[in-house]
Amino acid sequence: MPEAAAAILPLELRNVRWRPAPRGPACLDGVSLRLEGGVRTVLLGPNGAGKTLTLQVAHGLREPTDGSVRWLGPGGTGAQLQQAMVFQRPVLLRRSVAANISYALSLREITAKARDARLVRALEGAGLTDLASRSARTLSVGQQQRVALARAWALEPQVLFLDEPTASLDPGATQAVETTVQSIATGGTKIVMTTHDLGQARRLADDVVFLQAGRVTEHTPAEEFFEEPRSAEARAFLKGDLFW
Repeated sequence: MPEAAAAILPLELRNVRWRPAPRGPACLDGVSLRLEGGVRTVLLGPNGAGKTLTLQVAHGLREPTDGSVRWLGPGGTGAQLQQAMVFQRPVLLRRSVAANISYALSLREITAKARDARLVRALEGAGLTDLASRSARTLSVGQQQRVALARAWALEPQVLFLDEPTASLDPGATQAVETTVQSIATGGTKIVMTTHDLGQARRLADDVVFLQAGRVTEHTPAEEFFEEPRSAEARAFLKGDLFW
């Protein structure tokens, strides 16, 4: 991340609720969560638990119906330019891999020399150097996801939100994406991601947030979560039991 950028973390969600309609049921129902730097956070839970919504609210894509979302670090007022999000199905431009990354950089106040250096680092880090001139939309799904990661990585965000980054990928493509994610985290970026893959969560998570029915039922270090989850819902989830 740029040295001049003041830290935006911690991130605090306090009693966040989100409803699709004023009188409809709450899809997020009182989510309170504090995310610190230096650890990779994985959100787990069954379908419909609110994982993606929590990411979207944290990132600023959705305004909470109630509650607050605050970046508490000294750079919190400029947090929008210090975070990024990669979606399960990334949207890529009808341009080359390199041009997709360069375009994102062109939207920031970065010198041409710095843009070129960031482009090279992102391509190398994501294993895309040999594909730089290829049309991004003609690549495999796994390669496209790495392009999206490289595009976000080039922006040097302090926080990167990832929504199911390896959904529907084969094991080889999944491994390539995970390696890229680990490299981004090693570079100092806070990773906050959702996944349904428990093996992936074990490999990548430093701490786990478990959601059920729009509520956080557990937020613990990953080792503790997988060895002895505190909530009945999390225990059932890890065992593969069906519950509502």
